[in-house]
Amino acid sequence: MSITLSLVLVLAVVVWLLISKGGLKASHAAAAVLLGFHLHDISLAPSISSVVASVAETVSRVRI
Repeated sequence: MSITLSLVLVLAVVVWLLISKGGLKASHAAAAVLLGFHLHDISLAPSISSVVASVAETVSRVRI
């Protein structure tokens, strides 16, 4: 649960920064869509959340 909350916060900040710089590009739209999936409960949200959780778990295991 903590990963989901922090991910929402990070995505919200990223979207705000990208949009405030001016111009909405494809990367900005993708960040906004991901934020939307995490903020609203729709039919695809559980699938996307599980993919994001899997990626976050994989990244957390990487040792540099």
